[in-house]
Amino acid sequence: MNERDSEQVARMLLERGHTLTLREEEAEVILLNTCSVRDLAEQKALGKMGLLGAQFRNRPVAYGFLGCMAQSRGPSLLKDVPHLDIVVGTQKFHRVAEYVDQVLERKLARPMDDVRFSIVDVEEEQDSQRAIRDHLLAAGQVTAFVSIMQGCNMHCTFCIVPYTRGAERSRPVHEIVDEVRSLVARGVKEVTLLGQIVNLYGRHEFAKVDGKSPFVQLLEAVHQVDGLERIRFTSPHPIGFRQDSIEAFGRLPKLVEHIHLPLQSASDRILKAMHRTYTAETYAKLVDRIRLVSPRIALTTDIIVGFPGETDEDYAKTRDLVDRIGFDNAFIFKYSKRKDTPAAELEQQIPDAVKEARNRDLLELVNTWAKRRAEVFVGQEVEILCEGPSKTNPKRLMGRTRGNKIVVFEGNPRHIGQLMKVRITHSSGYTLYGDPAVLN
Repeated sequence: MNERDSEQVARMLLERGHTLTLREEEAEVILLNTCSVRDLAEQKALGKMGLLGAQFRNRPVAYGFLGCMAQSRGPSLLKDVPHLDIVVGTQKFHRVAEYVDQVLERKLARPMDDVRFSIVDVEEEQDSQRAIRDHLLAAGQVTAFVSIMQGCNMHCTFCIVPYTRGAERSRPVHEIVDEVRSLVARGVKEVTLLGQIVNLYGRHEFAKVDGKSPFVQLLEAVHQVDGLERIRFTSPHPIGFRQDSIEAFGRLPKLVEHIHLPLQSASDRILKAMHRTYTAETYAKLVDRIRLVSPRIALTTDIIVGFPGETDEDYAKTRDLVDRIGFDNAFIFKYSKRKDTPAAELEQQIPDAVKEARNRDLLELVNTWAKRRAEVFVGQEVEILCEGPSKTNPKRLMGRTRGNKIVVFEGNPRHIGQLMKVRITHSSGYTLYGDPAVLN
């Protein structure tokens, strides 16, 4: 979601005559789009901004914090970072380019002015979810994110997002479909629909039709876009998976076989304290129902270890369910206190050493399952969408399977953007490697 928001800001700056540079020392505008999910992310952003200010002290640069940390901390950031010019929250990304020009105009007109000029905008804005709609596509880019909603009403006790992203609100189906059509016309073949809880899309704004939720109606409408090859979405919530959305995987060929399904914990006591509104058993049964409809589906998840009050027994339940389900991958987080969230005030905060030990132990188990899930592809032909050069080896190409596994292979630039079959020769766990002999 932050990638998508940053792309929107970059596009609007380009439309106002700015140009992008990959070199910090050339930049006249430096904006950091921030995350607040964990304290570490905020500290990294503050450290980076401090370093930038020290490096470019002798020339006029417009500095800005955008996004969740900006929303959460607001004007206080001006005290923490003396050279900061712009603080823009999560509902005002579409105003950033305007604010940048105001700051630059002031700096150029009065370069020696000792009076500080800064802009802070963290106010709510009606229909802000409809403002993230423009795309900055690189040459040959064939995948794109499409924001379908903003905000969250779930209020999990560990999460700051409802306070930084605001209440849940969705865009109309026709606007999203028009955006997807525009992307396809520019060469995009795969879209990922984005929402804080994506499968609850439209539940307050739109009615069910023929028993289908607004989210499934949206999937069907996007599926009808000619030229689009693949549809993904992230991130859903277990309670948002009704039978209609599960069955969609069996009847919409463009909907790929991958679901990122956050678990967080498999202790019912901890889930209740987290306000996750499901039990470990209902989660496991949901996985069974999904696999019944789509047996080859890849499942990934999020897990928090060290939530306040988590005992060894609680952690063991999480470990057991992870082993029972056998995820293709999992993002494991050590619980991080977030200001003004209910969990931050809970007693029995877990020592860092215990969090670290549980994190390492669970990661080992996840890695074991990831290798098992990947090894079954060795010797098989799989369909990939070739996205471009591999990030780790630019001399090779990379693509993704429908199950979101990365495949690296030796190919030709003409293969970029193609849906193609590659025979898998070996696996390193999370990455598959293809045989160039099968390429045409």
